[in-house]
Amino acid sequence: MSPEQSATPQSAGDNATPFRFYDNRQKYLAFVNTCNEKSAVAQRAAMELKHVRPTPPALRIFDAGMGDATVLSRIMRHAHAQAPTVPLMVVGKEISLEDVRLGLEKMPDRFLEHPPTVLVITNLNYSEAPRLMPRDIHSAAALNWHEVRLKGQTSHEYAAQIEELATTLAFGWQTKPSPKTGNPVYVRPSVLVVYREDHKFLLDRVIPKPGPTFESYDLIIASQPWRARMSAKFKAERVLAPLSRSLAPNGRLFVIQSYGNDPALEIVQKLWPDENPFRVDRRQLLAALKTELGREASEFNLSAPAEDKDIFR
Repeated sequence: MSPEQSATPQSAGDNATPFRFYDNRQKYLAFVNTCNEKSAVAQRAAMELKHVRPTPPALRIFDAGMGDATVLSRIMRHAHAQAPTVPLMVVGKEISLEDVRLGLEKMPDRFLEHPPTVLVITNLNYSEAPRLMPRDIHSAAALNWHEVRLKGQTSHEYAAQIEELATTLAFGWQTKPSPKTGNPVYVRPSVLVVYREDHKFLLDRVIPKPGPTFESYDLIIASQPWRARMSAKFKAERVLAPLSRSLAPNGRLFVIQSYGNDPALEIVQKLWPDENPFRVDRRQLLAALKTELGREASEFNLSAPAEDKDIFR
């Protein structure tokens, strides 16, 4: 955690919003490492990947919350198995320095198995990250854009060069608490672009450049991109609508959220009988998204699939 992520404990009488860093990092990591949620999500997302029909010059995937890239790296393996010679552009949104570091550690093998890969990581928010450009003119002018060309022919060489990015990441992924919500926000907008130097010529049309905006993804994955308690309107306005507008023709937006109705919720409700954090189901999300998109809604297929396909554990 960088100095900007630390927070001074506040007294009960302090009116300032306390800084909340992903609620509790240790509990989150314990959860991730003691269940198979990431694997199950990746397997389900791979089913959507089979329906994608990319157009030249690449298959483009956006992960709207990369985390430690456990899901994303699995999706990249699926993409290679499905289209081993198709150039792959993968963009991951992540504000956590720790997660970016852990995510990059999973990538050397991906560059070795699938050489025509362009990996992009950014700390921009949901309305900015797909286009790799802040909407505010001052933030856009201050955009921290860093390009890395991996040299060599082994994953060991790629890993060594990725580890050398520690200083670059520490600078680009500094955060500070939002005065309104306490959530971390970036100190400086940053984009990191990584690809193999020996494939630069082949990937010339795939590698993003600073300045031109890009929004045309074949598959967008949004796994747990919000707190369960947030309203359907908030989720549609802040997350789903911007991501929907970033889809290519015939692109697919795959959204995962906790559903409840499981032993964990039963335990919680024994202690707090009226507690129910899972108040927004997928039909309410789709209805809110349709309202938020307005006239644009007619351009999308917003029907709710059957429960046997979309509810899993």
